[in-house]
Amino acid sequence: MGRDDRAQGEGQSWVTGRSLVSGAGAPGLDTAAKAWPDNAWYAAAWDHEVGRALFPRTICGTQLVFYRQLDRTPVALADACWHRLVPLSKGRLVGDGVRCGYHGLEYAANGRCTHMPSQETLNPAACVRSYPVVERHRFLWVWMGDPALADPALVPDLHWNHDPDWAGDGRLITVKCDYRLVLDNLMDLTHETFVHGSSIGNDAVAEAPFQVTHTDKTATVTRWMHGIDPPPFWAAQLGKPGKVDRWQIINFEAPCTIAIDVGVAPAGTGAPEGDRSQGVNGYVLNTITPQTDGSCHYFWAFCRNYRLGEQRLTHELREGVHRIFGEDEEVLEAQQRAIESHPDRRFYNLNIDAGGMWARRLIDRMIAAERPQRVAAE
Repeated sequence: MGRDDRAQGEGQSWVTGRSLVSGAGAPGLDTAAKAWPDNAWYAAAWDHEVGRALFPRTICGTQLVFYRQLDRTPVALADACWHRLVPLSKGRLVGDGVRCGYHGLEYAANGRCTHMPSQETLNPAACVRSYPVVERHRFLWVWMGDPALADPALVPDLHWNHDPDWAGDGRLITVKCDYRLVLDNLMDLTHETFVHGSSIGNDAVAEAPFQVTHTDKTATVTRWMHGIDPPPFWAAQLGKPGKVDRWQIINFEAPCTIAIDVGVAPAGTGAPEGDRSQGVNGYVLNTITPQTDGSCHYFWAFCRNYRLGEQRLTHELREGVHRIFGEDEEVLEAQQRAIESHPDRRFYNLNIDAGGMWARRLIDRMIAAERPQRVAAE
């Protein structure tokens, strides 16, 4: 793996797009092992999706029900009544609690049963699990692991989604593939040349050199394309003729959040040196939450720092990016079906896979760190 042979060490290491990564086979998806860590914040919903109604969603293989209390505080409970396991999402809200729609047991926001029909004494074991929830960056985040470790400071930084110096919007796509395939896709943007050639891709993306750096929880892929013809999307955003300097800086935070710093500026105006004032800059925000072993919730947004007051542009960009991501969805779901059809086949890694390899390695480290805890609990 060239310079990246020392990948097992901590701190910073790097590879460039011109170094040899690996030609050896690697597992496609290890379905026998747990695929995600529990002790992490996962995006569960856009903030506007959850209100004063019961909202079911499966997160990390667990069925949950979300709602807001009267003061708008979000709540997440296991979506199964203690009594007969009927989904609580089939019931209704009663004040700040939930009433099961089958036999009328009522649960407070902390999951404790507060009422049982036809009896005064409450069984002390009657409760459903509640999960820590944080509202930040226009998303509701849920912590699936040990609640004592649920530090809100660990919520991934996606501040562009609400920063007044940026404008944008996004959507949710539920993709029928393992969430790690989406991460692979985002960590290697050379696929733009071949999957998105009519919009954001051109030959320069696939051929430009890149650099990969990492810490114990992050991985970054940096690619600059100097003096190139802009692809159609970026030519339209810049609105100026001529060659451009284009950048893609992919910032991964384990286990599943990627913020991509993207943009173009007229060639030679100083963008590679730090002066982007004559260009246009965007952030593609992505956080991917496992739903099941073979499906995931893909939350994304595109935010820009130009023409901030133009709501029509925000709408056009959201719809345009949605169409582009629809192309990815088609490829990823086909890839998942192929993996399931060939369970003994292995992935082979190229130079372009260095960022994705680091992302997977960091995820695996988080899972491994939880293993003693999980064995003890079982």
